[in-house]
Amino acid sequence: MYRTHTCGCLRSCNVNETVTLAGWVQKVRNLGAMTFIDLRDRYGITQIVVEEGSAEQTKEAAARLGREFVIQVTGRVVERSSKNPKMATGDIEVVAENINILTEAVTPPFTIEEHSDGGDDLRMKYRYLDLRRPPLQRNMILRHKMAQEIRRFLDNEGFLEIETPYLIKSTPEGARDFIVPSRMNPNEFYALPQSPQTLKQLLMVSGYDRYFQIVRCFRDEDLRADRQPEFTQIDCEMSFVEQEDVLSIFERWAKHMFKSVLDIEFNEPLRRMPWIEAMEKYGSDKPDLRFGMEFADITDLAHGHNFSVFDDQEYVVGFAATGCASYTRKQIDALTEFVKRPQVGAKGLVWIRLEHGGGIKSSIDKFFSADDLKAIAERTGAKAGDMIFILCGEKFKTLTQLCTLRLEVAERLGLRDPKKFAPLWVVDFPMFEWDEETQRFYAMHHPFTSPKPEDAKYFDTGELGKMRANAYDFVCNGTEIGGGSIRIHDAELQAKVFNALGFTPEAAEEQFGFLMNAFKYGAPPHGGLAFGFDRLCSLFGGSESIRDYIAFPKNNAGRDVMLDGPSPVAQAQLDELFLSLVEPKKE
Repeated sequence: MYRTHTCGCLRSCNVNETVTLAGWVQKVRNLGAMTFIDLRDRYGITQIVVEEGSAEQTKEAAARLGREFVIQVTGRVVERSSKNPKMATGDIEVVAENINILTEAVTPPFTIEEHSDGGDDLRMKYRYLDLRRPPLQRNMILRHKMAQEIRRFLDNEGFLEIETPYLIKSTPEGARDFIVPSRMNPNEFYALPQSPQTLKQLLMVSGYDRYFQIVRCFRDEDLRADRQPEFTQIDCEMSFVEQEDVLSIFERWAKHMFKSVLDIEFNEPLRRMPWIEAMEKYGSDKPDLRFGMEFADITDLAHGHNFSVFDDQEYVVGFAATGCASYTRKQIDALTEFVKRPQVGAKGLVWIRLEHGGGIKSSIDKFFSADDLKAIAERTGAKAGDMIFILCGEKFKTLTQLCTLRLEVAERLGLRDPKKFAPLWVVDFPMFEWDEETQRFYAMHHPFTSPKPEDAKYFDTGELGKMRANAYDFVCNGTEIGGGSIRIHDAELQAKVFNALGFTPEAAEEQFGFLMNAFKYGAPPHGGLAFGFDRLCSLFGGSESIRDYIAFPKNNAGRDVMLDGPSPVAQAQLDELFLSLVEPKKE
């Protein structure tokens, strides 16, 4: 063994023991008569002392050391004369008797410390160095512990962990597939799974009534902080269940995770919020409930005052920003410019200020009397010291814009505390959503989601926009952590859904015939959900980005800057696959 102890475990009780440590050199301080070395491994840091009276060989080895050298040290544990309460090993140090340099190292491009001096791109290029830093190590440990806790809970609930294949048939409905050419089947392709959706449904047909998998998924879509081309799901499915059964068991699971990982207890049932309520009150199907500032529909109060900005619009909506009456003109202008950015798309911002003395001022004083403004204030729940912000336009577009403003104001007010958690279930999603560009309906979740039985009549009336799904999302702090639905287990109903989505019977058979055929042999009622494991880790760890919780993530362009992938392949490989390359068109 290269070591008898780790660099994080020695304490006062080990004084006078002879130990052998191994790790990386964090820092070297040569004070002439004595040299101090901070030796690091993933368990912690121990201070090594090379004294004036140490063997010449030991002193010579110490003089050669640089940052990130890998060394082995044998020595005696002694009590430190000046203890360091900030270090777990701060009561002791090891007087070196022998130093063995195992590997020399060049000077790293950034500091391997709690707070590094390296930028994101540099640290991603040298990710193996970044992973040595304590924050990243804590993240990887958290991820590991959470995975083990998930497995323990689901195993105790009777779930079986069953692996499903990574090479499957392409089903383009949804995000873009990553496709994989088959050498043995020329001009044919596998796809990497966007999720194991159909496969876990087939497991239900096979009689495995409780399944789970911590599984890699792949989606070829544009990236952002909480998205990667490959990510990990906690994928679950159950047979002979209704929506309430699924929500019940996974609400217990969520509470268990909060308690076991963060020591946070939720004793009350989690809120169940219909999708339409989430949209109308918060402008989002993943509302952040850590703070108030709910929206109020003021269309009826806003119309009829000869103010064309409001009169000409379908929907007028606002919220009371807590304590923002003190905002200066400069601050209001900054928020106006914020909502006018192309990413938000609003044309302007109307404000009403409720002053502490009882006065009321606004940007629309010319058109609205004080009583009119007070009526709006009452509708929005505004109090003295608040500022009301108002947008108008098409209903759902405007609600989404106001949501962005609400979150921005909350951020500026410091209301989005990462250590505070407000989980809820969002339920009763629309079954279908209309796309103006393609002039067709799309499944809001996926084509296998069951409609609410009482809404199935809309298949016959053609009012697909009114149909609600037996679908549900688990949301926390403005992020969708997971979601799922009760599935269709009846081939006739599934055919109606495919028809509503514009699939011909032939196209449905070609893409999903394997599932429809399986249903003919007795499919149980079933449902499930999947949680984003990376998102869950970042939520519990208090980070905005899931990249901090993935060992080797991709950058925002979907590239692995450490391995420099994707990359060209040799012509011989292309020839084996019967592939030829096409030069992309220059813009």
